[in-house]
Amino acid sequence: MDPIVLTQVATGLSVLAGAVIVKQVMNETSMMGSGRATRCPSCNGSGRVKCLCSRWSDHDAGCRSCGGSVRMTCSSCGGTGTGRPISVRIPASRHN
Repeated sequence: MDPIVLTQVATGLSVLAGAVIVKQVMNETSMMGSGRATRCPSCNGSGRVKCLCSRWSDHDAGCRSCGGSVRMTCSSCGGTGTGRPISVRIPASRHN
């Protein structure tokens, strides 16, 4: 084999290995945030939901929100796939 080809193969493998390591670190980091990440109930953890354009389409779905994929970013989780707890403060007062 030519030395240039070997260099390209080695570079490609190292980039692939780096990507796998980064993905593992990001998964571990997201799990550490709240103890355990919960799946978003709207998208079931995928981060994408069926686009609104597919509801009124005549089998030619696609719009700016989905870019023609018929799947848009989940508005409940912002595309992360994990549930985000919302804190709500309810003031209580006595009315006499």
